[in-house]
Amino acid sequence: MDWLERMNSAITYLEANLDQEIEYNELAKISCCSIFHFQKIFSFAADITLSEYIRQRRLSKAALDLINTSEKVIDIALKYGYNSPTAFTRAFINMHGIAPSAARENGVILKSYPRITFQMTIKGGKEMNYKIEEKPSMRFVGKKEAVGCVGGQNFLRIPQIWEEVCREGIYDKILELSNGSPTGVLGICANFRDKEFDYFVASSSDVEAPMGMYELLVPAGLWVVFQCVGPMPAAIQEVWKRVYTEWFPSSGYEHAGGAELEWYSDGDGDSKDYLSEIWIPIVKKQ
Repeated sequence: MDWLERMNSAITYLEANLDQEIEYNELAKISCCSIFHFQKIFSFAADITLSEYIRQRRLSKAALDLINTSEKVIDIALKYGYNSPTAFTRAFINMHGIAPSAARENGVILKSYPRITFQMTIKGGKEMNYKIEEKPSMRFVGKKEAVGCVGGQNFLRIPQIWEEVCREGIYDKILELSNGSPTGVLGICANFRDKEFDYFVASSSDVEAPMGMYELLVPAGLWVVFQCVGPMPAAIQEVWKRVYTEWFPSSGYEHAGGAELEWYSDGDGDSKDYLSEIWIPIVKKQ
């Protein structure tokens, strides 16, 4: 089953369970990747977070139930995962512009968010600079935090981690540890679990981890390294999107499931010439 089939099978599962609890482990199983990677692929390919897609699809289905059935508003609210009529009413108004109780009136205008289907499209060519290399094992030392990956928690928390690291002077301490390759301070997603992963702000180092810091051992293997040129974070986010929507589907490689690295060069992160890199462990498709 290829990338498109796996993603569309996952959407089929979501659609069949909008009125029930979504089992994220099942999504990971269907898509043959971790929950973290599924949500990442989904958001880049669909231009909407998974949690927001589920929310909008449920509110679309709720509107249809209000129109086509005589179910009570509270029962529809519970059906689509809202524990109180107040929370459901607030969400319904935010999307449709009217209260659920008004949805059954003649002539009201409601909004519908359609089901997503993933397809391969042919676009104008745009080069991607990358290299595939065998890398020896690597050791990193730095700050570690467990970050949730359900409901887009990671997208909110990771920028906050960087802000805290820089504000509290931890960044400079991590940089002082750097004595390996790649040089400098990196952002690393690793140790993927059911609903969370470990995020590191760390340097490649053979120094013993200072108090309050942790080590991360990354095994030797095959890596693809993408070059990103342009101001942060827009440039690196654009390359991430193209990696999952263009490179992986046509490359003959799959994500190996290990740690992902983001390398940042010295210099002005707002410059149009700023250089950063994305490192992803890969394996040949079977």
